[in-house]
Amino acid sequence: MYNNDMPSREELPSSGKLIRSTIIAAVVAAVLLVTVVMPAEYALDPTGLGRMLGLTEMGEIKAQLDEEEAAELARQAEPAESAAVAGSVEPAAPVAEPAEPVAETAVAPEPQAELAAEEPAPAAKPKWRDEIRVVLTPGEGTEYKLTMEEGAVARYSWTTEGGPLNYDTHGDGSGQSISYEKGRGVAADEGEITAAFTGNHGWFFRNRNAGDVTLVLRTNGDYGELKKAM
Repeated sequence: MYNNDMPSREELPSSGKLIRSTIIAAVVAAVLLVTVVMPAEYALDPTGLGRMLGLTEMGEIKAQLDEEEAAELARQAEPAESAAVAGSVEPAAPVAEPAEPVAETAVAPEPQAELAAEEPAPAAKPKWRDEIRVVLTPGEGTEYKLTMEEGAVARYSWTTEGGPLNYDTHGDGSGQSISYEKGRGVAADEGEITAAFTGNHGWFFRNRNAGDVTLVLRTNGDYGELKKAM
């Protein structure tokens, strides 16, 4: 069997060539990291080339999905933490009964108290001022906003029928914008919005299910009107 001859020392690359090759490889890797990897994975685009190539938008979508998933995991963990706290509370010690029964004197109810009990209670005020019901087809989105003054507070409650939705609670106006909360795959939510500035504050919903989903949105509080933005 014939073996190839070992290369001579003159044929081997010099130390200078190896160093230059290593430096060139490091520079290429750094350029790819800054122009491709960082925009596509982390939405960081210091050179602006990533947005020109459409990579920064990809990274922003990934970052938003990660935020929605983290918010959903945090929301799912809250009931478990509440249950753990409730289970750690020790039951109250039973109250010892008196050794001898104490005689009680029955007191006849006064006629005025009986008449007051028979009077009907006043009708309760409606809990919600506005209610919206809309059907979203697969992939369809919609947006509803409340016109609010800075510092105003509005209560809301929304539920779904047919599947969960992705949502983004945000506001815009007076040259400003804000994101209050985001969620993915959520079937219901309720709470309050305190307007950070004068403008429009509300929700964007998106149906990512294979079938239609019905959204029911109810609002009340200090706002001008509930309007459909899209």
